[in-house]
Amino acid sequence: MIDIHTHVLPGIDDGSDSWETTLKLARAAAAEGITTLIATPHHADGRYTNEVAAVAELTRIANERLAEEGIPVLLLPGQEIRVHDGLLDAWQRGELLSLAGSRYVLLEMPSSRIPNRMEEWIYELGLMGVTAVIAHPERNAEVAKAPERLSRLVNAGACAQVTTHSLLGGFGKSVERTSWSLCEAGLVHAISSDAHHPERRGFRLREAYEAIRLRMGDNWSEYYAGNASSIANNRPLAELPSIPSRSMTSMSRFLSYFNRR
Repeated sequence: MIDIHTHVLPGIDDGSDSWETTLKLARAAAAEGITTLIATPHHADGRYTNEVAAVAELTRIANERLAEEGIPVLLLPGQEIRVHDGLLDAWQRGELLSLAGSRYVLLEMPSSRIPNRMEEWIYELGLMGVTAVIAHPERNAEVAKAPERLSRLVNAGACAQVTTHSLLGGFGKSVERTSWSLCEAGLVHAISSDAHHPERRGFRLREAYEAIRLRMGDNWSEYYAGNASSIANNRPLAELPSIPSRSMTSMSRFLSYFNRR
């Protein structure tokens, strides 16, 4: 398994606070059967600025530490980039990291809203050969109120990544319902942990894939796992599987509920 969104590098954001924690996270990943982690420290979010060279170097050192400890997990560099007005210029100046050197870049929206220029940024990145991966849209208040807004972003060229803890109820029932409804509507393309801590906020990736398999079928679990591999290896995403009829019914109810509000 490959996890495309993690905060495992030590001391550079609100994730791992030390090498000890990083090694614990890596051991926990290996115990789940995760072979590759893309390290995505926060960038340009008003609190953290993790520059390209610093992230790449710390990832290199982390891989050396994991090898010394005999932990069979590979770390690859990336960033979780908060969208901002200078996003496109920053990309063109080489100030942003894609996911594992691929065409995919992980973007974080504010939790309260979808920025007015979001569709424009996604479209312009696409013209430059870059695919935006929207991090945890299920935790965005505007997406929760109007899920068709995420559909518009996907139609503009983005793909979306839902968090394992959201699917499994770790952020509350409302976020859990939103997560499953987005998945069942075919608006989600990848699942990842957004892991920050080995105990308080670990991976749960295998558990999430099993929950998806039981609720939506083997083809969906395989689709999400395959897309994580495709992102890490710079390949096109797979075609969307057929959406189960019960999922279509669930999404219709979901949209109807919010249309009545």
